[in-house]
Amino acid sequence: MTPLIGITCNRDAPENGVHQNNLSQAYVRAVFRAGGLPVLIPVGLPAEQSPALYERLDGLLLSGGGDIAPQRFDGQPHPRINGIDLERDEIEIGLVRLAAENGWPFLGICRGIQVINVALGGGLYTDVAAQLPGALRHDWYPDIPRDYPAHAVTLESGTVLEKILDQRQVQVNSLHHQGVDRAAPGLRANAYAPDGLIEGVELDGHPFGVGVQWHPEWLVDAAPMQALFRAFIQAAQAGKRR
Repeated sequence: MTPLIGITCNRDAPENGVHQNNLSQAYVRAVFRAGGLPVLIPVGLPAEQSPALYERLDGLLLSGGGDIAPQRFDGQPHPRINGIDLERDEIEIGLVRLAAENGWPFLGICRGIQVINVALGGGLYTDVAAQLPGALRHDWYPDIPRDYPAHAVTLESGTVLEKILDQRQVQVNSLHHQGVDRAAPGLRANAYAPDGLIEGVELDGHPFGVGVQWHPEWLVDAAPMQALFRAFIQAAQAGKRR
């Protein structure tokens, strides 16, 4: 059977005060193209329902979006912090911990890699440009094509991610202003931007626990990005069989 992949949503608050869950169609297309069946996980779902999601879904994809509340990781205040949603933080951090503890395959994208790192005890730059000496520009948005090749990423030899992408260096887009500062215990940094910023992590000893700082869902015509989604879906399928 086709593995069910839960994708976390972003949540907007329109002027009329009615919250709306939303998700870029690019995530849905990437999962479906790789052989998974995507279903959406809304913000506002009570955290105690996380085990029910674990029982029904075969994999977890943590999507991009607003910033994580700095109090979650003792982060430095910065005026560019925006888009905080405490309920989204709560459900996603809980899901990552559940996935890490139970061998549930998960993939984090952009905000998703940051959620993984915070959930497992790591820290973030609350603004890369202000806090990382010699930082490249990483915030290539909003009026720039989302597939714009912003910079190269170098993969660490022998890592899970390097084996999946089958390359030591890939060109990526870059749509973020925050990033991983201190990797959490048990998380291995597996990819770096030219300025030294961590661009990928993987959870040691886990069937598939990977996060990337770029947005592969906008780059799925590139063979390495197709391979990343296929590897994730294959891990979810293998877990389903187990």
